[in-house]
Amino acid sequence: MSTELPKTFDPAEIEARWYTHWENEGLFRPERPDAEPYTIVNPPPNVTGSLHIGHALDNTLQDIMIRYERLRGKDALWVVGTDHAGIATQMVVERQLEAKQDKRTNYSREDFVAKVWEWKEESGGTITRQLRRLGCSMDWSREQFTMDEHFSNAVLKTFVDLYNDGLIYRDKRLVNWDPKLKTAISDLEVETQDVKGSFWHFRYPLEDGVTLADGRDYIEVATTRPETMLADMAVAVHPDDERYKSVVGKHVVLPITGRRVPIVADEHADPELGSGAVKITPGHDFNDFEVGKRAGFKPAEMLNMLDAEANVCQTADGLVPEEFLGLHRFKRDGVDGARELVVQRLKESGHLIPHIAKTKKGEEQELDAEPRTIATPFGDRGGVVIEPWLTDQWYVDAETLAKKPIEAVKNGDVEIVPKAWEKTFFNWMENIQPWCVSRQLWWGHRIPAWYDGDGKAYVALSEAEAQAQAGEGVALTRDDDVLDTWFSSALWPSATLGWPEQTDLVAKHYPNDLLISGFDILFFWDARMLMMGQYNTGKYPWPKLYLHGLVRAADGAKMSKSKGNVVDPLGLIDQYGADALRFFMAAMESQGRDIKMDDKRIEGYRNFATKLWNATRFCQSNGIGASTSIAAPAASHAVNRWIIGEVIETKQALDAALAELRFDAAANTIYHFVWDRFCDWYLELIKGQIDEETKAVAGWTLDQIFVMLHPFMPFITEELWSKQGERANHPLITASWVDPQAEVDPAAKAEIDWLIALTGAVRTAKNELGIAPGAKLEAFCPAPGELAKSVVEANAAAIERLARLTPIHFAEAPDGAAMQVAAGEDAFVIPLEGIIDIAAEKARLEKALEASAKEAKSLEGRLSNANFVERAKPEAVEKARADHAHHTAEVARLEAALARLG
Repeated sequence: MSTELPKTFDPAEIEARWYTHWENEGLFRPERPDAEPYTIVNPPPNVTGSLHIGHALDNTLQDIMIRYERLRGKDALWVVGTDHAGIATQMVVERQLEAKQDKRTNYSREDFVAKVWEWKEESGGTITRQLRRLGCSMDWSREQFTMDEHFSNAVLKTFVDLYNDGLIYRDKRLVNWDPKLKTAISDLEVETQDVKGSFWHFRYPLEDGVTLADGRDYIEVATTRPETMLADMAVAVHPDDERYKSVVGKHVVLPITGRRVPIVADEHADPELGSGAVKITPGHDFNDFEVGKRAGFKPAEMLNMLDAEANVCQTADGLVPEEFLGLHRFKRDGVDGARELVVQRLKESGHLIPHIAKTKKGEEQELDAEPRTIATPFGDRGGVVIEPWLTDQWYVDAETLAKKPIEAVKNGDVEIVPKAWEKTFFNWMENIQPWCVSRQLWWGHRIPAWYDGDGKAYVALSEAEAQAQAGEGVALTRDDDVLDTWFSSALWPSATLGWPEQTDLVAKHYPNDLLISGFDILFFWDARMLMMGQYNTGKYPWPKLYLHGLVRAADGAKMSKSKGNVVDPLGLIDQYGADALRFFMAAMESQGRDIKMDDKRIEGYRNFATKLWNATRFCQSNGIGASTSIAAPAASHAVNRWIIGEVIETKQALDAALAELRFDAAANTIYHFVWDRFCDWYLELIKGQIDEETKAVAGWTLDQIFVMLHPFMPFITEELWSKQGERANHPLITASWVDPQAEVDPAAKAEIDWLIALTGAVRTAKNELGIAPGAKLEAFCPAPGELAKSVVEANAAAIERLARLTPIHFAEAPDGAAMQVAAGEDAFVIPLEGIIDIAAEKARLEKALEASAKEAKSLEGRLSNANFVERAKPEAVEKARADHAHHTAEVARLEAALARLG
């Protein structure tokens, strides 16, 4: 027996109740020891994080796949967990201490780490609770954390193995240094912002007796960072630049420091830019570092002029004047920094070349520098300008580790979807740089390296093993640094299953089946998983990688807190329900293209859920309950044989779309089947003739809808499934995927599709000509085909009820005004005398046609104007395009309506 549904669909109550039931009953991981495995892992969000709209997209797509494969009977495991997020988590706890006038350095390392663990236990579960709100069917019984003991063991083993194989080493190189956090950070944690700054030009004097071909005794250089000249080590010119060929190998003598530095030939210097000469500071610029190496400077010889807080310190050659020492690099709290003092001293000594600018009145004026907008790197956590800084860090030989993954993608062992991302993948992997994996933090996996008094490193799984390597009596000190969190998360697909222990889970679920990820972490996470997975296990972590796009604001802009256009997915869930938000994400996800937020679309999918709710209530009111078999019931009525065929074709299209990870195609397939074929047509066609056969077929079809829609809209489908009848120990989440065990009936399909085509054509024509939808009209079909004859004969009552045509004559129509409609190959003539005022209707249509044609032409002109398209606001261009499409469609509709009138 079915349970009567309330009149109103209330997502909030349903979602909370069903999620609790699924989780408490262990239904996210039903016991299926002998079933084929299907495994995905979630990109572990930061333990400090909250659900953002990107998480909503990413996890919705994963849940669709895991629910789909669970319904298909597989041992579906969705591994869930969080990343310890070294910098973010340490910052959260430090801010809490600051609020109490306390700080990290008041504690021992061990005591501070204990405080972080305490925070994690109390407050670190926010995002996991929010993932539940979204409906994510993850195996929470095995929730993972990258700092769990078993995971930490896997991290240490990987580090030691890589070190022993010569793939991890300590080196002095430039890193992205955050002077506020006092740690190296990854490229992903650097945000480039446009900042108003200056471009200064200086004279660097050539050594005594040396001049350029034009007689000058100096080289002009330009920089946006004048303070770094305190650590300049060379001036570079292009090897083919005739202006400087005579001085390559000579020297300049730097102002302020008096340092004598060489002029080197290097293609980094662009003859077309400025003077064609570039100052080289290898200790504070990534490009300069490479130029310096090519010029023969070893990293250990490169000069460093800043300490960890970006204050000026003495360089190794001792040439920085005393007055600069201790100054911050920039002006701070109203106090000039090294930048301002360098400029002042160079101006005083005559080495500053002024910039000549024109005022608004056209008068010339002399400025110290040329105003410029400069792309400047900021730390996304610390919020200060990043300093390229020369330090000793631990590096992974990523170039060696990248070789096998490159080959795997090339030969198809690993597939990237969409394929267009392969080019980007190869470009990065084939030019990959050493990976800096050390961070100057307390929270994280501490690097398993110990040093003796001479600085020699001993890398081992434990201090005892390191001591054994060093020998008795050798005092050892452990490395203070921790590992980059991307290093540990690179082990996620295997370590979450228990690797390096060869557990049953590892044996069954590694490699995983699929990874779904945003394209923005292709290199930081996805590529590194390929490298580490292959290195540690000899197998790639998954055979297929799906990269989705970003969720953008409604106007296409990237979401950011500074713009105030960030969308809270939990607010959308509160407003429309999780099912509507999930369906929106799936329907809009088109093979990696970015998604524009659209609340109206989400509201539309909420209406879609309501439509299904009301359709189920209609079925219940007509005695249609749960089906009793997976196979389709026996059916003799054409309409029932037709809907069974529609289920078969929908299931086939869904399977094909999900096999290709076409989420938009899959969502639209089930949407149109539910709304158009089932609700709008099948339920209309069976009204008034619901016998036992039809009850069985309708109940079975509704069940198939619940099953096929469940991966996209799990909450409403589970609720409706449960209310349609008693299903002991058989909730929808663990039901069986659609298997009609029947074939499409071509005759039934042709009959019902013809009937639908006729009805749709008549309704459209009535709407175009302003005829009341309920008006009954007489129709003539002068040359009916066999199909037309049989359908009209078998469905006269349905045609009268749906198309409002009665009677239908298989004969020539009488003379007079009429409209024509078609169904398949058959043409129908419908007299209009006495139905509408033909002349008035023609006049109305012609006037509307003229207006729309005029507007379409005007918009076409505006859109073909490059100035408008390029200079107008994007939203104005978008509106013009939408209006043009609307009026173009109106022209076609109105022309068709006039043609109907003859």
